[in-house]
Amino acid sequence: MTKPAWHLALPALVLFAVFVLYPLINVIRYAGWEWSGLSDPEFIGFANIPRLFRDPDLWRSFRTTAFFALIMLPSFLWLSRTIALAIEGLRLERFIKALLFLPGLMTIAGSVIAWNLLYEPSYGLVRELTGLYLPWDFEPWAALLFVVLFTLWQYVGYGVLIVSAALRGIPKGVKEAARVDGATTGQIQRFIISPMLRPTMVFLTVIGSVAAIQSYTAVFLLTRGGPFGSTRVIGYYLYETAFERLQLGYGAAMTLFILLITLAVAGVQAVVLSRRQM
Repeated sequence: MTKPAWHLALPALVLFAVFVLYPLINVIRYAGWEWSGLSDPEFIGFANIPRLFRDPDLWRSFRTTAFFALIMLPSFLWLSRTIALAIEGLRLERFIKALLFLPGLMTIAGSVIAWNLLYEPSYGLVRELTGLYLPWDFEPWAALLFVVLFTLWQYVGYGVLIVSAALRGIPKGVKEAARVDGATTGQIQRFIISPMLRPTMVFLTVIGSVAAIQSYTAVFLLTRGGPFGSTRVIGYYLYETAFERLQLGYGAAMTLFILLITLAVAGVQAVVLSRRQM
């Protein structure tokens, strides 16, 4: 007799249980504690939940995250689509894709060191060669823009690959028939390619939104939330609360809160954008 099909999924289920489900259960448990990680935990029930809504720093970090997402997400979608369309069919298409995807293969620590050497306002290579610089070390708007640019540099290659794969799935006969009927290149992109790319753009929108909400590493390594808290996104504020202020119980409650918001945003976007396709 053949074994049931679920046996094939058993290794993945074990990994999911060990590295996702078990930590999530512990986070839920910690959310009901007042605990610094050094002292004995004190069970306080749901007391951390109303504290979330009274925390002004939490809501400031949410506003910062929203600004970050409003700049990063449209730029990510536009660049991914525009570059993928621009390089489609070129002789150097594969080489360009490899260059764009290369930042995603680098360790983030190495990337941060490179960006600091290139764009440091005082002695960066870009300033030395061109005289131009972005004052991200003391101007709040420049710091947020700097983090956005770094994030785009990391993820645009991934977006281009996804869009390019979707473009290859569009039958050439459809575009050729449109040209025979007299459609211009712009009309083909607007009325044929764009509708066929909508499922891909929905996917990238959800992925980009989740990445924006959960952004932390770039802020931690580049700006540490500064200057003046201008880049303290919600992920970095969670780190500060849990591991610098040693409020692990409150940090666990915040983690669940961020998780619910992330799921809600991704779900709403998927529903709204998928309805537009109908």
